[in-house]
Amino acid sequence: MSSSEHTEAALTRWRLDLAYDGSSFHGFAEQPGQETVVGVLRAQLARMLRLDPAPSIVGAGRTDAGVHALAQVVHVDLPSPLFPDERGDEAARLIRSLNRVLARRVVVARAAPVERTFHARFSATWRRYRYLVVEDAAPLEFLARIAWGVEGPLDLRAMNEACESLLGEHDFGSFCRRPATAAPGVPQRRLVTEAHWREVEDPWVLAPGRPRVLRFDVQANSFCHQMVRSLTSTLVGIGAGTLDPAVLTSRLREPRREGLPSPAPAAGLALVAVGYGRVARDPSGFVS
Repeated sequence: MSSSEHTEAALTRWRLDLAYDGSSFHGFAEQPGQETVVGVLRAQLARMLRLDPAPSIVGAGRTDAGVHALAQVVHVDLPSPLFPDERGDEAARLIRSLNRVLARRVVVARAAPVERTFHARFSATWRRYRYLVVEDAAPLEFLARIAWGVEGPLDLRAMNEACESLLGEHDFGSFCRRPATAAPGVPQRRLVTEAHWREVEDPWVLAPGRPRVLRFDVQANSFCHQMVRSLTSTLVGIGAGTLDPAVLTSRLREPRREGLPSPAPAAGLALVAVGYGRVARDPSGFVS
């Protein structure tokens, strides 16, 4: 067996389920000269397991700067055994060790060895995002890190009626930031299976004065860049009465970005679940 074949055979693919506060990172994907989730995780894995070069990490989806995750999924190929000096539950030790060195900036909620065919991105069949809005135009700073403060009241019924037009497969080009490498006119087709708003409780009274806290949940096979934030700002405009609900259906029929509101702030957005089929068993996160 060649050295390369031996190295390949000695690697085990691991699935890690992560949570992180995006406000302290310049996004998820590694970028030169910027602190990112992947960059920090790679560096700590390399130091902890004495790996050179640092291992490659693949995520279920990229989150922008300021966007949070409660259930991001990544895969990484690591040497086997992970800890030659110790027998026992490798997954439990990996979780403990990583959470200690990551110092709660990134939290590893689950770690498990998976089949080599598992791919965090391509094996995923759906992703679910959640956006929080508080009907307070000037919320406290810590609340503004997880929610968008807007002047209320918003018409929740109108927003949910508008959400019905999102269901199914559409070209979401009106609501996506087109990558620089994409050719003009290429459809941004996505299949949305759930989209709805609801009022949620604020049991810890995080918002003084008890304004309403609203939650937008949306699930699709995948999302294009800034899609959820752009949909959120459009739906909030409909709820505020500043946008005609018909604009949503018209822009799904004829993709055009001009005249729509800017994307909602990144801070209110979080990746909350990623779904998989038979491979790697169950989804990350939670759906409620």
